Amino acid sequence: MNSKDLAQYIEATNGTFKPWLLTQLRLKKLEEERDTLAPGEYERALADIHHDLMNLGEWWVGKENEVF
Repeated sequence: MNSKDLAQYIEATNGTFKPWLLTQLRLKKLEEERDTLAPGEYERALADIHHDLMNLGEWWVGKENEVF
């Protein structure tokens, strides 16, 4: 699945409010652009995505049935 297909899936399933899906989209886009990025630029982008993912924390605790 490429980033376009993933974006269409996220939109079709009303996943634009699910931050873990948006993180997957960012990772997919970064994967597709990897060959055009300098190694340091790729690593910074990956670290940024990782940082944002870790900031999500456990927001889902108690809402598992609602959000998953």
